[in-house]
Amino acid sequence: MEPKIYVLYENEEWMPPLREALKQQELPFEEWFVDSGVLDLHEEPPPGVFFNRMSPSAHTRGHARGLALTGSLLAWLEGYGRRVINGSRAWDLEVSKVRQYQQLRRFGIETPHTLAVVGGPEELKEAARRMPLPFITKHNCSGKGLGVFLFRSLEEFDRYVESEAFVPSPDGVTLLQEYIEPREAFITRVEIVGGEFQYAIKADTSRGFQLCPSDRCETGDAFCPTTDRAVSADGEGEFNRQSLFDLRKDLSADDPLVQRYFAFTRAVGLDIAGIEFVEDRNGRRVTYDVNANTNYSPGVEERYGLDAWGAVARLLARELEGLTQTQRV
Repeated sequence: MEPKIYVLYENEEWMPPLREALKQQELPFEEWFVDSGVLDLHEEPPPGVFFNRMSPSAHTRGHARGLALTGSLLAWLEGYGRRVINGSRAWDLEVSKVRQYQQLRRFGIETPHTLAVVGGPEELKEAARRMPLPFITKHNCSGKGLGVFLFRSLEEFDRYVESEAFVPSPDGVTLLQEYIEPREAFITRVEIVGGEFQYAIKADTSRGFQLCPSDRCETGDAFCPTTDRAVSADGEGEFNRQSLFDLRKDLSADDPLVQRYFAFTRAVGLDIAGIEFVEDRNGRRVTYDVNANTNYSPGVEERYGLDAWGAVARLLARELEGLTQTQRV
């Protein structure tokens, strides 16, 4: 059997730009939809390079079983020596912001003051008394900004955790985190592919926290920038979601923070990553999210002639060629 590229995924809406990039490179590939199934641990996987496109937000699309299956699937593939792009170490970080922050700090990358809370309303309210106001909540295992809310008073927070609006993280870990007042109303996302800086984009946060730059996605959220049109936070009208994103022209691969990101991604096995940080009014740069399953803004790429999916396809091509040459020897 000839080696090929295998794409592990659960979200059909994220696949078209990757498919197009792989076809442009004329690469042989096969898609594996990961949601349920039987894994024979004594059966050897097919030869090839495996690209992990699974997401911690899979449960929002009815694919929660895929989260449980992914860890076992990656262990099986790596146990037989298969090359996995964003393999088990990257997946371990993708599904836990707690583990992300601990690893980031090893490389001198500042993260926000965070409490990880397991428990119900009483435990959450007790933990909140240890946080300076304002603070935000977020899910430890999450995507799309789910579970992110800003609280400026303890009374407001108490009402929230006792209401039906409170939905726990899929892993039961709720994060209470310092709110970084941005110098300007945007966050920055640095895109890295194969250890190389692609570009940095800035995302307007004035309309909400759910900021995924992908082209489109099926969700039930009233505001979600992965849809073709987004609803404004006040519900008064729609706007073009891609208008939220623009190129961060003043940030390059030589930036000291980006250099730390390079060291971090190499050490933890992140072949592809989108890393987000915010700058406060004093210029403090705080990193708060690592996305192993990154998407790219078509609006930004079209405006500036960029092609991160092309870089992903070239990375997969190099890995597949290296595997094929090894087999020939």
